[in-house]
Amino acid sequence: MTLLHPRHRSALVFIACLALFTIGVTLAAQFGLVSTSFVKTLGKTLCLCLAALAMDLLWGYAGILSLGHMAFFALGGYMIGMWLMYARTEEIVVAALANGGLPATPEEVLQGIATQIFGVVGASDLPAIWSFAHSLPLQLALVVAVPGVLALVFGWLAFRSRVTGVYLSILTQAMTLALALYLFQNDSGLRGNNGLSGLQNLPGVTAGQDAVSLWFFWASAAALVVAYLGLHAIVSGKFGSVIRAIRDDEARVRFLGYSVEGYKLFVFTLTAVICALAGALYYPQAGIINPAELAPIASIYLAVWVAIGGRGRLYGAVIGAALVSLLSSWFTGGRVPSIPLGFGTLHWVDWWLVLLGLTFVCVTLFAPKGIGGLFDRFAGVHSPDRKGAALGPDQGALMEQEAKQ
Repeated sequence: MTLLHPRHRSALVFIACLALFTIGVTLAAQFGLVSTSFVKTLGKTLCLCLAALAMDLLWGYAGILSLGHMAFFALGGYMIGMWLMYARTEEIVVAALANGGLPATPEEVLQGIATQIFGVVGASDLPAIWSFAHSLPLQLALVVAVPGVLALVFGWLAFRSRVTGVYLSILTQAMTLALALYLFQNDSGLRGNNGLSGLQNLPGVTAGQDAVSLWFFWASAAALVVAYLGLHAIVSGKFGSVIRAIRDDEARVRFLGYSVEGYKLFVFTLTAVICALAGALYYPQAGIINPAELAPIASIYLAVWVAIGGRGRLYGAVIGAALVSLLSSWFTGGRVPSIPLGFGTLHWVDWWLVLLGLTFVCVTLFAPKGIGGLFDRFAGVHSPDRKGAALGPDQGALMEQEAKQ
């Protein structure tokens, strides 16, 4: 991919803007102009933008509306959280046993770790799924493997049965709900409703949270750049043309000899892994993860971000996720003053979701291209003139009239 080609101008602009933003936040943090908590908020926002990129590739380009991709996001957090909690607890247990006078045996250390972690749910043994929690490389591999295998199996079963449209969305939502209900159980091996906590404390690191927050902020920005360039290369080539064709007319693409199920399965699995990596960066900054993070509403939020930012535009997904997540933190954090209305008081903490829902409805009705459509208008990007011809035989096929909205 030659970035100097006019087709890739948006990628260059995105990288430049993100680089300036990263440098600006770093300098502001060094001079004490922004707090550590706000740097963490920005770092988490970049992780959400990374998940939105994956959702845009899946929904905006391939036309697959998944209402369960935040499950993969949370699974990535659980996988890295297991190592963080294990290693940090091991340091505490070893230090405590060292005060006993005699060196602790490996069995005593392991028992102490298990009791410390699972005592809250009435257990004293490490479950089998924690077998690799002592190894950072193995847990990093599981960050990719566990969500990837789950997405591969689920996608293979769904796509080979040719489940599409709203039925597929319902299936992904059901998968997420089932996984969340399972993790709420204490015998799931992941501490049930208590989840994993203390993830912000990196084992063996003596630096303060101000430095650690910047490290994760830089890592999140770097991951976003790499993912953006990779996905931009995908959608700009032949693969991108094929998945857009599948989105517009799946039957015709299948008739032309393409393996539609193979393309859809690849995109579904790839986006699941990207979401998992985003979650692995997000939750050490959040400090805690519990099964509530897998609630189906989280995946619906992800779809709303992409819709508001503009489907089928990678930069639109980033803009939508960043804008909505930051506004959510602002409105729900009690920073916005309440508005007296005479007959009552408007508390934004209570009405933020209503405002978000109204925004989504308005975007769907009046600006289906989202915020990204405004950038297209300013850049002079026009829809192809197809003389009103449909891109497919279905009633829902894209028409020229829809393309001009």
